[in-house]
Amino acid sequence: MLSWQQRHRVLVSRLALLFGLTAVVAVVGTVATYFLERHAPETEVKTVFDAFYFTTVQLVTVSSSLKNPVTTAGRVLNILLEIWGVLFVAATTGAFASFFLSGGD
Repeated sequence: MLSWQQRHRVLVSRLALLFGLTAVVAVVGTVATYFLERHAPETEVKTVFDAFYFTTVQLVTVSSSLKNPVTTAGRVLNILLEIWGVLFVAATTGAFASFFLSGGD
């Protein structure tokens, strides 16, 4: 059985990995959204900040005040961002559940 300190270290390392991977997904998503959507007709993604805003909102809330992507590749990217957001919440919940359930000492 792991001590409280060992369980705490495992939880922190899992959360750090999740947040680090999400930061990478956010950067890649921002760059991809910008290059896929910036010249598309009727898009609201005109700047890198627009792409960052869209990507961040998709990862956090699965919705946005910006219109949905207009290119096929942008829509696929949008779906992948939404899936990552759901997986992030599930993995974070699992990390906390594992931390609390393994504390039977």
